[in-house]
Amino acid sequence: MVGHKNSQERLLSLDFFRGLTMFLLIAEFTRLFWYMHVPELEGTLVYFLGNQLRHHPWHGLHAWDLVQPFFMFIVGVAMPLSYAKRIKRGETHAKVFKHIAIRSLLLLLLGWFLACISSGKIVFFFQNVLAQLSVTIFLSFLIMRKKPLYQLLISFGLLAVTELIYRTFWVEGFNQPFTPDQNFGAWVDLLISGKLSGGHWVSVNAIPTTAHTIWGVLAGKLLMSEKSHKYKLQILLAAGIAGLIIGYGLDPVTPIIKRISTTSFVFASGGWTFLALAFSFWLIDMMKVKKGVKFFAIVGMNPLFIYLFAHVGGAQLVRQVVFPVAYSGFSWAGELTVNIVASTMALMGLWYICYWMYKRRIFIKI
Repeated sequence: MVGHKNSQERLLSLDFFRGLTMFLLIAEFTRLFWYMHVPELEGTLVYFLGNQLRHHPWHGLHAWDLVQPFFMFIVGVAMPLSYAKRIKRGETHAKVFKHIAIRSLLLLLLGWFLACISSGKIVFFFQNVLAQLSVTIFLSFLIMRKKPLYQLLISFGLLAVTELIYRTFWVEGFNQPFTPDQNFGAWVDLLISGKLSGGHWVSVNAIPTTAHTIWGVLAGKLLMSEKSHKYKLQILLAAGIAGLIIGYGLDPVTPIIKRISTTSFVFASGGWTFLALAFSFWLIDMMKVKKGVKFFAIVGMNPLFIYLFAHVGGAQLVRQVVFPVAYSGFSWAGELTVNIVASTMALMGLWYICYWMYKRRIFIKI
């Protein structure tokens, strides 16, 4: 639906973190990162960055592998803030639960819709961020009012159960937990869709990555508390460092693999999410830096709309509109330069759409 929100009700540091994440997501749809990783640029800083802005092929971690965990964590951070506002307006817990259930269903349907568009046929996959969020939001909400220790134990339990199933799954051909397309997750996709997703992604990822959203909920409650800013920052930093130590420490035993969301990956990426939130909190809420922050925050205020718009062809449409301008001004520099300029212009065009909506106080959500 379309809503009009008072900007003072928003947490700017969260909008900044969410906006930066969404800015990177929509940049991918403009093909900017693809053009940064072409053979002509090999050996340059641009090529290195382009490599970091794509998923690791299997065992390892690139910066781009953090974008989805960032977003799932951010959604969790926002949940207790949104819940408190709804209760303050007089809504009952039952009514909020109904809203969450409907929201999760709509996200699932949207996720399936995007999967069908990408494959050109009807498929039942949970790989994209919207479909996975439908699971992580619902499960996180069910335990959101429990004590922090309880929520932590549940998140660890989900990781432990997933790890155990992967390691002990007995079906021949799918009993190699850390081998592409020969693991439990691949078997589930084959069972529900009759085919593998491609790229070694698995739908079962929605279960272990629920930990990211649960941890986000806990971070959101921390930010809402009456504790001092210094205390909040210390907890966020401690959680981030602990996640990195556990995640990278587990790597020799359970390899860090984003495509099947292994336990080590969830901890390592979770550690980076806490540190990223800590940085945003320190920069905006503690150091009071505001200049330039709103550039990204504007994108973070309409994340669902701009993600869907870019995903269903909006990014390429904008790119086609600006391409003649890029070509006329930079054709002398070569085809690669023209494509990079056109993609950058398209990215700024998508940003301007968010800005236009922001100026008119239009925020689309479900």
